[in-house]
Amino acid sequence: MDHIDRTLLAQLQEDATLSYAALGEAVGLSAGAAHERVRKMRERGAIRRTTVDVDPAAVGSGVLAYVMVDSTAWMGDSAAGFAALPEILEAHVIAGSASVLVKVRTATTEQLQDVLRRIYAIEGVSGTQATVVLETFFERPVSPLEPGGA
Repeated sequence: MDHIDRTLLAQLQEDATLSYAALGEAVGLSAGAAHERVRKMRERGAIRRTTVDVDPAAVGSGVLAYVMVDSTAWMGDSAAGFAALPEILEAHVIAGSASVLVKVRTATTEQLQDVLRRIYAIEGVSGTQATVVLETFFERPVSPLEPGGA
């Protein structure tokens, strides 16, 4: 991936509705050449999907929590159990005192409590520790302009 591809990715992250003409202009290519580069990045998996950034509070998911999940067994084969809970936005097998870290969004803390109950139903789960976010200073996507995403 060269600097032009990285710049195209940065432009698309900022506004995925940009035309190929606008993308090409930003990097000094024709619309057709920009389109071809974007197509190839999709094929290679550098662009996984095109989406809309939704304000969670505006759609009734204003409570954000990170949950550390303890287990009695290896949880690496439990992805389907976590994925079955729609309130879980991310799930990661981690090293450290817990086995899995999940990111959860709900409308209320009562709904968060229900999600925690359902997490306990996943085979191998022995405990949870939830941290509720009070305020988010910022969230940023991976930067395509810096190798390693920094």
